[in-house]
Parts: sequence; C-alpha cells; structure tokens
Amino acid sequence: MTSDLDGRTALVTGGAGGIGLACVRALAAAGAKVHVVDIDGERTEAVAAQVGGWAHVADLTDPGTIDALPAEVDILVNNAGIQYVAPLEDFPPDVFTRIQALMVTAPFLLIRHTLPAMYARGFGRVVNMSSVHGLRASAFKSAYVAAKHGLEGLSKVAALEGAEHGVTSNCVNPGYVRTPLVDGQIDAQAAEHDIPREDVVAEVLLRRAAIKKLIEADDVASLVTWLCSPHAGHVTGASIPLDGGWTAA
Repeated sequence: MTSDLDGRTALVTGGAGGIGLACVRALAAAGAKVHVVDIDGERTEAVAAQVGGWAHVADLTDPGTIDALPAEVDILVNNAGIQYVAPLEDFPPDVFTRIQALMVTAPFLLIRHTLPAMYARGFGRVVNMSSVHGLRASAFKSAYVAAKHGLEGLSKVAALEGAEHGVTSNCVNPGYVRTPLVDGQIDAQAAEHDIPREDVVAEVLLRRAAIKKLIEADDVASLVTWLCSPHAGHVTGASIPLDGGWTAA
C-alpha cells in the first residue's frame, strides 16, 4: 500500500517528545523517512529507531549545529521550543535571547539550509509549529509570544518566496496540547493555587477556549501531515488555528 508521503524525506526538530514525536510518527506512518532532531540524545536515538529514521542530536541555539544537519529534505517541521514564564520586569535577558535563538533564528537557518534542495526538486513543505500565542498574547510570556509572532512573519515570507518553486510554508497554531510539558504546568498551577488539576485545565489553561479539553498531540500531527501532502499544494502562507475556538472570540 502506498501513502501520500512515500519517497519523501522529512526533518523534524524537537522530535523526541510531545508534538514533535507525534509528528515524527505520523509522517513515518504516511511513508516518509524522517530525520529526528533533538537535544535529548538517548530519546532521539530511540525515536529514530522506532520509525526507521535517522537521529541527530543538536542544540539548535548553536547556529553551527545547523550546517551539520541534512539539507536534502522534502519536508521541514520547525517544532523545537521552550517556555519561560515571568513578568517583563523580571524576565532574564539571557533567557529571552535563548528563546529567540531556538524559536526564530534556528527556523530561519533551517529554512535557508533546506530551501535550495526543495527548489531544485520543485517540491517542498515547510511547517512551522507556531501557537495560539503567535496570534494572541498572554501576560508573563514575553519571549514565547515574541518568538511565535516572529515565526509567523518568517513563515509568510518563505511562502511568498517559495511559491514559484513548488514550496509551501505554513504555521500550525495549537492551543494547549496534552504533553509532558503541559502536564508539568498543570501540576505547578494546581500546587500554586491549591486547586484540583481539572480546575487548572478548565479555569486557567482553557479559560479563553470554547472547547474545554486539552488538544491531543496526534491531532496536531494529523494536520501537519496533511499540510505536507500533495493535497495541500495551494495552502501556503496560512496560520491554521487548532485551538478549541480560542481565537474565535
């Protein structure tokens, strides 16, 4: 049985856990061979072995690591990211800079690194894992919100430049996704406010969403996989909310 992505090669950053892991598995299930890029060496090797792909252990805040990654790919999923929460007046400048390096500069360098081969083949898919915070702001997340807004602009420029070469570039904008990172945030909020975990989900994380349920990583990966398929050739420069209605209000 053939799949939509048979013969394609993908590179997924932050691919050893959470949304990135779900994307790696979904792309592999659709027929792609996947380069798994992550800073966690042991998990990166394990995930690559699971899907028959390749492992690349890299700290993407170091620009020098990007030149060592493969450039001959059909699909690039810029997913790696971190979060830090603090008021602006207390936000550490070095953390702000690191978040921009990982979530804006690294995607720029990776797009720059992989576009020539995509252009030469006349096909390419760039999917940038943005967030509802690429479209809306929240207090105490200055670095994350700034980075996601920057990624949105970068993605649109790549869409305009890549169109004549058969390359699309889009953002996926999830709300809160059920991942180990979010589970940790729920536990922290429950302890801080002395309320049950389910109240944290409904009243804190999902307060602005119409659907009061966490999003599953596999649902995000399904959208990513569709954007990488031949069926999405006319979808480019888009920011697609997967947010339970957060941005509808």
